[in-house]
Amino acid sequence: MQKSNPKKKIFPAQPQNRPGLEFKMKPEPVYDDLSPGANKLANKKCVITGGDSGIGRAVAIAYAKEGADVAIIYLSEDKDAEETAEVIREKYKRECLLIPADISKEAACKTAVSKITRKFKHIDVLVNNAGVHYPEESITEITTANLQKTFAVNVYSIFWLVKACLPYFKKGGCIINTSSVTAYRGSANLLDYSATKGAIVSLTRSLSANLISKGIRVNGVAPGPIWTPLIPSSFESKKVTSFGTETPMKRPGQPVEVAPSYVFLASDDSKYITGQFIHPNGGEIVNG
Repeated sequence: MQKSNPKKKIFPAQPQNRPGLEFKMKPEPVYDDLSPGANKLANKKCVITGGDSGIGRAVAIAYAKEGADVAIIYLSEDKDAEETAEVIREKYKRECLLIPADISKEAACKTAVSKITRKFKHIDVLVNNAGVHYPEESITEITTANLQKTFAVNVYSIFWLVKACLPYFKKGGCIINTSSVTAYRGSANLLDYSATKGAIVSLTRSLSANLISKGIRVNGVAPGPIWTPLIPSSFESKKVTSFGTETPMKRPGQPVEVAPSYVFLASDDSKYITGQFIHPNGGEIVNG
């Protein structure tokens, strides 16, 4: 009998508590390819949730490189947030506001936007990127508390933040929502997370139709497995060590490989695109 090949180990075991800290990851995710920007987002004011680390950090830095000022809404990862802000301010010479907030609460979303708009006055781009998941082997193991938390962070916050930001948008603004490959092909151990990501796809398409008359575009990005703090802080060590090796490319993506999708959707390069998703997922065909 032929033995099945064990999953290739590409990362060391590195358990973390939620929400996960990028500076503790081994290796640390790659968030900047050091290429020059092209001024595609010159002087735009951009808001990014979960912008302290992972995909959000890479997007925040890519936006600054393209000439934007950035406001980062994050939970409590102060060291990661400060490191991201330092790169934006010192290396790319753009403004970076750091706004700690628990976006699973509507009041916190409103307060965060109020703080941002006191400084920025208007908003050009809103990136709803923050997300959580609680892997479970069975639906019977999903607690109501974790179910509600997952929907509050991943979905409800988008409603609350869009509502709070909308008065500060002008024609030509855009909203970009982070979904996941799991929205399209499901995930046996991430039932509630996959459900939220599917909801984000439907919300993005519906919101694009709702806001098109205002000249605001709404699109999304649905990444595959990306090496971010969500991974060591959510999965057991065995899954972490081989994370991403089941993709056609046999590896996970790095945040820097996802960030260009967000730059494209925020810039005039995509001005004839709304209600659509980009799929940086290592080659998985999702037909979505």
